[in-house]
Amino acid sequence: MTRRTVRIAMNGVTGRMGYRQHLVRSILAIREQGGLDLGDGQVLWPEPVLVGRRAHALEALATQHGLTEWSTDLDAVLADESIDIYFDAQVTSARVEAIRKAIAAGKHIYTEKPTATDVEGALELARLARDAGIKHGVVQDKIFLPGLLKLKRLIDGGFFGEILSVRGEFGYWVFEGDWQDAQRPSWNYRAEDGGGIVVDMFPHWEYVLHELFGQVTSVSAHVQTHIPQRWDEQGKPYAATADDAAYGTFQLAGGAVAQINSSWAVRVNRDELVEFQVDGTHGSAVAGLRNCRVQHRSATPKPVWNPDLPVTEPFRDQWQEVPDNAEFDNGFKAQWELFLRHIVLDEPYTWDLMAGARGVQLAELGLKSSAEGRRFDVPELSL
Repeated sequence: MTRRTVRIAMNGVTGRMGYRQHLVRSILAIREQGGLDLGDGQVLWPEPVLVGRRAHALEALATQHGLTEWSTDLDAVLADESIDIYFDAQVTSARVEAIRKAIAAGKHIYTEKPTATDVEGALELARLARDAGIKHGVVQDKIFLPGLLKLKRLIDGGFFGEILSVRGEFGYWVFEGDWQDAQRPSWNYRAEDGGGIVVDMFPHWEYVLHELFGQVTSVSAHVQTHIPQRWDEQGKPYAATADDAAYGTFQLAGGAVAQINSSWAVRVNRDELVEFQVDGTHGSAVAGLRNCRVQHRSATPKPVWNPDLPVTEPFRDQWQEVPDNAEFDNGFKAQWELFLRHIVLDEPYTWDLMAGARGVQLAELGLKSSAEGRRFDVPELSL
């Protein structure tokens, strides 16, 4: 087998998501399996170069995983002609400037979302990438989750008939940080640092809805900061200036309506941290991260409302589990492999910086909808 090395500058891998999902579960996992088989006797070997601001943290990660290259000097890394790809998992507020530099240096771009803090910034990155002739991709991991892959299988097989509605519930209780440590970094709850659940989650909902059910054509949202004070990593109180809950309604091309609640101030009473219920004329499904259950119209019960009697129907027991019928890899790794094949083999890849801009646009319009108490159409974006 011939080894073909691709060198990747990975910026932001000292953070939770960048480290766990992108470095360990994706790039290092590809190396542990012997590389990515490209066919014709070729194997792609990803070589990460860790980039960040904290030298001691980078050095510790490199030592832990047997890596040799790390740097706190992004400019020097980008000036290295042997670097093929720039990957960004930094905080959103630092992302645009870094990606601009990487595009100017001629690097292919792969980035977490949101790609920018506003839609103009996101479109600027897409324009710069187009004009530079480089390849670019945006992480859209949730469509690679086993539960949503099963849901896509149902859609493609015509299980639902006409899809009428989608109802999503996402979130969990993030501790305030005073009597128990918070599970998320404090910047997530400061608007001035790019925090907020709308800018975090609406880009996800844009591509999930777009890929599975149809393009979002309008949005109406109510945004709230339920917990006004939190405590940071040093145990100091701070004002939570960013939204921690959003309640959105989305009209989809084709007529279906989606309602998605997103909250970091909700206690979980569901099987998974995110669930989508899809109702259609011929059947319904409930999909989460890993599992998916269905109920066909031929097996739908006929409940009758009677508040004077206890419920006798075992409603949950009347749903059928969708079998795996496949082996599901980590969603982040699966998308990394598709992007790497796009880079070296020029295979098709659709989740680019324009897709990222659509996510930023939906978040921006969601915040505007809440601020003005109005529903907004979602126009087509163009460069």
